[in-house]
Amino acid sequence: MPTKIIANTTDQPDAELQKIIEARHHDPFSVLGRHLEGGQVTVRVFLPASSEVTLGDEKLPMARLGSSDVYVYTGPANRVPEIYKINWTDSAGWQHSRHDPYCFPPQISDFDLHLFAEGRHWHIQRHLGAHVHQIGDVKGVLFATWAPNAERVSVIGDFNRWDGRCHPMRIRGGSGVWEIFIPELEAGTLYKFEIRNRQSGQVLVKTDPYAQEYELRPKTASIVTDPTPYAWQDESWITKRQQRDWLHTPTSIYEVHLGSWQRDDDSGFLGYRELAHRLVEHVSKLGFTHIELLPITEHPLDASWGYQTTGYFAPTSRFGSPADFRYFVDYCHQHDIGVLLDWVPAHFPKDEHGLAFFDGSALYEHEDPRRGEHRDWGTLIYNYGRNEVKNFLLASALYWLEEFHLDGLRVDAVASMLYLDYSREDHDWLPNIHGGNENLEAISFLREMNVLTHTQQPGTIVVAEESTAWPQITRPPEIGGLGFSMKWNMGWMHDTLEYMSKDPIHRHYHHNTLTFGLLYAFTENFVLPFSHDEVVHGKASMINKMPGDEWQRFANLRLLYTYMFTYPGKKLLFMGCEFAQGDEWNHEKALDWYVLDYPLHQGVQKLVSDLNRLYCNEPALYYNDFEPQGFAWIDCHDATQSILVYERRSNEGFVVVALNFTPVPRENYRIGVPLPGRYREILNSDSEYYAGSNVGNQGVIETENIPWMGHAQSLSLTLPPLAGLVLKKVDA
Repeated sequence: MPTKIIANTTDQPDAELQKIIEARHHDPFSVLGRHLEGGQVTVRVFLPASSEVTLGDEKLPMARLGSSDVYVYTGPANRVPEIYKINWTDSAGWQHSRHDPYCFPPQISDFDLHLFAEGRHWHIQRHLGAHVHQIGDVKGVLFATWAPNAERVSVIGDFNRWDGRCHPMRIRGGSGVWEIFIPELEAGTLYKFEIRNRQSGQVLVKTDPYAQEYELRPKTASIVTDPTPYAWQDESWITKRQQRDWLHTPTSIYEVHLGSWQRDDDSGFLGYRELAHRLVEHVSKLGFTHIELLPITEHPLDASWGYQTTGYFAPTSRFGSPADFRYFVDYCHQHDIGVLLDWVPAHFPKDEHGLAFFDGSALYEHEDPRRGEHRDWGTLIYNYGRNEVKNFLLASALYWLEEFHLDGLRVDAVASMLYLDYSREDHDWLPNIHGGNENLEAISFLREMNVLTHTQQPGTIVVAEESTAWPQITRPPEIGGLGFSMKWNMGWMHDTLEYMSKDPIHRHYHHNTLTFGLLYAFTENFVLPFSHDEVVHGKASMINKMPGDEWQRFANLRLLYTYMFTYPGKKLLFMGCEFAQGDEWNHEKALDWYVLDYPLHQGVQKLVSDLNRLYCNEPALYYNDFEPQGFAWIDCHDATQSILVYERRSNEGFVVVALNFTPVPRENYRIGVPLPGRYREILNSDSEYYAGSNVGNQGVIETENIPWMGHAQSLSLTLPPLAGLVLKKVDA
């Protein structure tokens, strides 16, 4: 019980109230608000820049203590109800009447705090952050944040002139969680947290880590989100997703950076709703099954492409509100297109308003930079061994799947999480407790995240961007794996692009670059990615990676895509690659859509559309993407002529793929085939329809009773230059 304060204008604040005035008090609710003392009640309020303060409907006068802004009322207990209002006049002469925040009891349950401390509260964002809330008949906003090393935490905003003295929060025991219910605030309120570190006295102003909406950059305030439920219309999609066998169904992903896919007439950003309509039309036309968004989690710097995230529970306000983003996902689902989100739990930026040194200490990050900082990226690394930090990330992962109906996450930079010495000099890292370079806490976190998302949101997928030979990335945790659904096949991507960059006259020296990938193709569930990372920073666009004159470059690109779509693994293609954009990707402007006025670019787009439809409609090309029985070499040894021939299989049948990586047409090229009969050329990347030279086999070819390549029957083909054929046995 605090020291009793006698209320008259000559008294001065005591030591406890002086801490309130100086914004240093660790437990403001022990001093401010309504306190019973014997048969009397004492009410204390601190109202900077105020005068003529009264209490309740009776307007009981409150006495100012000396020249301070502390006001006190002492009187019979029955004169002041437990919930009461304060009435005052501010320095500009405006009159106010609001409920006293310090008359309300704690709102977050001890059980919720207990789960959070254990790192097992999967919906902690419903309690931390800012939420429209009601206590009895009183409406307002409940604020809460985690800052265990703070001496004092306050909510600041327009409603209190961004003055940290006005609304200091209550500490919830040893949980490190601070909370306060501020009556009469509404959705749309701008706010931040002002935090005073208990050791240094440093005062920091931070945005809310759990905010679900932020101001448009460069402004950084958090926004109290409108709690009105969104009326989802995607029940049919969600039901099908829960029943979908994603291992054995086609997945072709169109990777998109929303800020530069298309722009408006003034080169400004399009909104989520308009993007939904335009993207669905484009993606449906091209036959992709999914859209994957580069991070749209809130971020301060456009040039980071979203990978330096500050808002782990908020869609960026660049393109609209959270409701607008829900519409985006809903509209995609209504048109049978899945939506994946690039999600970044590997690191976070050092921006002063963000997570870095959140309460004046290394809270979310490791204190030692040998564990806590990515030198290459200038970002900080999460402390995955701290329960509350792990809970923050786990809740974020589940939040996007649950609240926005997303179909999966692509987890960025997994390799940097797994290895303590990732991209570090020998002296610049600390080993784990066993002396190794494995980040044991990050491994545990990733396993828990994958188990959580897969069990809580069945049918969703989690894809790892992981570039090393770490084993069992996509195998279940119970057998030692990390539990991811799929993994980007970075080795295949690098080897393939290296091979395709060679002049065809030299390719026969590098034949094993293409065949090597089949030695490990089924060790993981792989996605074949030609992503944004391959068309920036001087790496050249996909079309300009290809050698030769203009015709050869386009033929090479069509051949590359044919190889990709017939090779084992799910598919991913970055925006602009589908129509052979000439320039590297530039996040500051829209794609060069004008190139679609030219036949060669039109041809590439038509081919991508046909490859998608062939892949999605032909079980042999997708059903066994992850199983060795889905692939068989027919001929992988013809390095001299740079030709590959293979078979893709499912229980429903097979197709034969023949790829010619030279500009020389091959007449009478014989290949063995599994069964006798007639084979139809169901795709030829050299077709004139794709702006090719139209060399081919006139549709249907009959087998001959000539043993070849280990098969009793064979076909004599014309292989077009720099092109791929897909053949399928048809009924006689």
